[in-house]
Amino acid sequence: MSNSIVIIPTYNEKENIEKIIRKIVSLPHPFDILVVEDGSPDGTGQIVKRLQNEFPERLFMIEREGKLGLGTAYIAGFKWSLQRRYEYIFEMDADFSHNPDDLIRLYTPCAEKRADVAIGSRYISGVNVVNWPMSRVLLSYFASKYVQFVSGMKIHDTTAGFKCYRREVLETIDLDKIKFKGYAFQIEMKYTVYQCGFRLEEVPIIFINREEGTSKMNSGIFSEALFGVIQLRWNSLFRKYKKSL
Repeated sequence: MSNSIVIIPTYNEKENIEKIIRKIVSLPHPFDILVVEDGSPDGTGQIVKRLQNEFPERLFMIEREGKLGLGTAYIAGFKWSLQRRYEYIFEMDADFSHNPDDLIRLYTPCAEKRADVAIGSRYISGVNVVNWPMSRVLLSYFASKYVQFVSGMKIHDTTAGFKCYRREVLETIDLDKIKFKGYAFQIEMKYTVYQCGFRLEEVPIIFINREEGTSKMNSGIFSEALFGVIQLRWNSLFRKYKKSL
C-alpha cells in the first residue's frame, strides 16, 4: 500500500475516468486511488470495477446511492483514507482540469514538512486558466478575491479543489462539522485549516477546462460560495477550533 491516496469524486465521467486512473497509476510516485462514485447512470462505476481487476491493490471505490454532493463525497473519502492510515490525502477532479503530473508537485511540500496542506493554485502567479470563457474566469478570480477579503486568509485561490493534506490535518478537523456540500465546501475546508493554525502553501498550476464530459458548475454553486463565506466568518466568532500541535 502506498502512503498517498488520491480521492476522485465521480458523477457521469465515463469519458475521463479510465484515462485519469491509468495516468495516475503510471506516475513515478505510487499513488493509490479512491473513486467516490455517486451512482452515475452512464456506467462510470462499471468502468472502475473493471479496472479494479487490473489494479486490485491500487484502485478502490466507494459506491453511493445518487448524487449526494461534492463535500459529502470528499468527507466519505477522507474518513475511508484515515481509517487505512494514509499519510498524504489528495483531492482531485476526474476531468483532467487538474494535471495528474502536478500530484507530485503537491506532494513535495507536504512530504518535506514545509506545509500541512498544499493547494494547486490557479491565481498565485497570474491567471493560469485555459479554455474558460472570460466571464467564468472573471467570476472565479473575483470570487477568490472576495473570499480572501472576507475570511482574512492569505490565499490567492480560495476556491481551488486540487489539494494535498497531511493526515494530521484531517485528524484534527472535526469532519462532521463541515456543512457545505457544493462549491463552498472547498472554502470551508481551507478556512477550517487556517483557523486551526496549519500551514498552507500554494503551488502554481495551469487549470485546463474539461475537454470531455459535462461540467457540474452552475450559478447556484457560486451563490453558495458567495453567501457561505459570510456565514463561515460569522460562525467563527462563536466557535473554538482545535489547534494544530
